[in-house]
Amino acid sequence: MKDREVILLNINGDDKPGLTTSLTEILSGYKVNILDIGQAVIHDQLSLGILFELPAESESSPVLKDVLFKAYELNVQAKFTPISGKNYTAWVNLQGKDRYIISLISRKISARQLAKVSQIVYKQGLNIDSITRLTGRIPLGETGSNGKACIQFSVRGNPVDALQMRQQFMDGAREIGADIAFQNDNIFRRTRRLVCFDMDSTLIQTEVIVELARLAGVGDEVHAITESAMRGEIDFSESFKKRISLLKGLDESVMKNVAENLPVTEGADRLFRILKKYGFKTAILSGGFTYFGRYLQNRFGIDYIFANELEIEDGRLTGRYVGDIVDGEMKAELLKKLAFKEDIHLEQVIAVGDGANDLPMLNIAGLGIAFHAKPKVKENAKHALSTIGLDGILYLMGFRDREIDGKY
Repeated sequence: MKDREVILLNINGDDKPGLTTSLTEILSGYKVNILDIGQAVIHDQLSLGILFELPAESESSPVLKDVLFKAYELNVQAKFTPISGKNYTAWVNLQGKDRYIISLISRKISARQLAKVSQIVYKQGLNIDSITRLTGRIPLGETGSNGKACIQFSVRGNPVDALQMRQQFMDGAREIGADIAFQNDNIFRRTRRLVCFDMDSTLIQTEVIVELARLAGVGDEVHAITESAMRGEIDFSESFKKRISLLKGLDESVMKNVAENLPVTEGADRLFRILKKYGFKTAILSGGFTYFGRYLQNRFGIDYIFANELEIEDGRLTGRYVGDIVDGEMKAELLKKLAFKEDIHLEQVIAVGDGANDLPMLNIAGLGIAFHAKPKVKENAKHALSTIGLDGILYLMGFRDREIDGKY
């Protein structure tokens, strides 16, 4: 009994309605088994690949002749490649290898950026299975200053050195002015359910305590305490107490004016609209103040808010706080409690923040994102997003523009 023939058919040419139907109907007439199939269309140019197996009793010549004739009628090119049993078996065995998703995000994608990512993938011994554009088509002449572009690579294999590869992606991202995210392509990536945000310098483009200190006339004093904390001379809790004590006597009307004019981060409205539409739970876990967090909660429909409560008496700040201080460790504990409450695995949680006190929650979440963060924070987080706004998180989650805005 002869070996069954395995053939790879590649079709290239102008895309037109009914093309795939015409070709597969011919293959159907010869009762072939489809082993793999893939199709892509770029600027109305079709690239179609079909890997098929002929029945044992069939000859390949009639099939190839009929397909070639139909390809001629359709004005497309057809190429046939015989696949040996050895090569086919090697291809099948790749199924046991790990899968990963690499996201390349920038205002505009350049050839240099693609080359850098593919070079790292190649040197780490990974194989690219597919490359997909998640963002919409870019009009000619667009400057890219407010644009968004994301290319997603699906890769397979076992990296030569996973830690080295992550460092190469981090260094490469800095070199090419883009963001590169590397995620395991597993069930958790496709079932995220809770997104937790830091507030100051993440959801809003300011540090509220700095703004309040300036308006209270104690900006220099608060800045000195903050710098001392950053040098490790005092811990977060001590610096927090000292800073809010300097705000004693500040009128609540000043706080109200600040709250009503918070500079919301680019992409926040788009992000929360989609998260709400698709049923994600959201939370603010902040070392800032609940007074301002509630304004954001009302604006975006955020489900949970945990932050520090400023004590107010007779319409003025007392310089004291109410309850426990929300520091980095508290953020991580709150994230765990919310995951338990929502009955989800920590791998199904996304955490987003910019500061060192966000690292505890970023590092326990399934997808921890250092957002426009300082180098030290980016180096110690799993992922970083620095080139576009908060809605870039949607691309790391696998959303396409057509699912976000109905455009593609």
